Amino acid sequence: MTQQLNLFLQLADAVIITDVKHTILRVNGAYEKITGYQEEEIIGKRAGILRTPYTSQSVYDGMKRQIQAGRPWSGVFTNQKRDKELWHSFITITPFDIEGELYYVGVFRELEKLKQGLYLDEDRASRMQGSLLKVLAISCEIRDPGTEAHLSRVQNLTELLVERHNERLELALPKVELARIANASILHDIGKSGIPEGILYKPGSLADYERTIIEMHPIIGVDIVDKIFAELDDELFESELQTAKNIILYHHERWDGTGYPHGLKGESIPLEARIVSVVDVFDALSTKRAYKEKWSLDSTLDYLREQRGRQFDPSVVDSFLSLADDGQLIPHLAAQ
Repeated sequence: MTQQLNLFLQLADAVIITDVKHTILRVNGAYEKITGYQEEEIIGKRAGILRTPYTSQSVYDGMKRQIQAGRPWSGVFTNQKRDKELWHSFITITPFDIEGELYYVGVFRELEKLKQGLYLDEDRASRMQGSLLKVLAISCEIRDPGTEAHLSRVQNLTELLVERHNERLELALPKVELARIANASILHDIGKSGIPEGILYKPGSLADYERTIIEMHPIIGVDIVDKIFAELDDELFESELQTAKNIILYHHERWDGTGYPHGLKGESIPLEARIVSVVDVFDALSTKRAYKEKWSLDSTLDYLREQRGRQFDPSVVDSFLSLADDGQLIPHLAAQ
């Protein structure tokens, strides 16, 4: 190995140098200190000796594509030390072609340990959040056997709509924000768990006082999640909680300001609530309920068009109708 590469071993960060087959050639003192492996016992072994299942395969695939193309790659790994303790690092791997021989130089910078004790990439954290919120929503609304299916349909369709709306209007919302809205949508009606069944599932029209009670469910829902998350006290869910509260509290507000519970109007209604509002009404109308028959797809879409700019954000309705035009609502209807 050339003197040029040996210079990297003087860095304060952990350094590993491998050949083109990812066989370890040299490591420096910082690498030995962090990992617990001494250079003499690790030379000749594959660089993947530190690998754990906590780093997703997509990260490794992206790394391989970059360095095989001769380009540097940077990312976050969750690795394990010699004693099996996990450690989290930001690494830059750079290919070097020296006299026709290809080498890879990896420079690790150890990340501060998070309060959770485990680094979670955004995809992994989002999946965890989504699963827990689904369990929470279904647990609170277990009285109706059709509730779980409705919640799952709303969540799946919200995911489609928020992605389409983001793309169509070029909002540039990050992937993690799109997932947060889809995950939180499943909690939209959690407050109905506090409404008497005789009112909630009453066939026929409601008396004025019964409608007033029903319209309390957004406020009840926010109170429920506030109490649950106060006990949880985990920063992993802070952003998820705020998005969920916006959806729960405002998904019955109307674009024209005649909705409830606060009579918000237009863009003063959070975007996530405007999106879930369209999805929730679509699923409610296109599904048979105790108090109504199922509407046809055409009738349901006609209602959305009619309420465009009245009950619903016009641009969100347009995004939803574009999903219908692409045939993406067919699997949703088949799942009912």
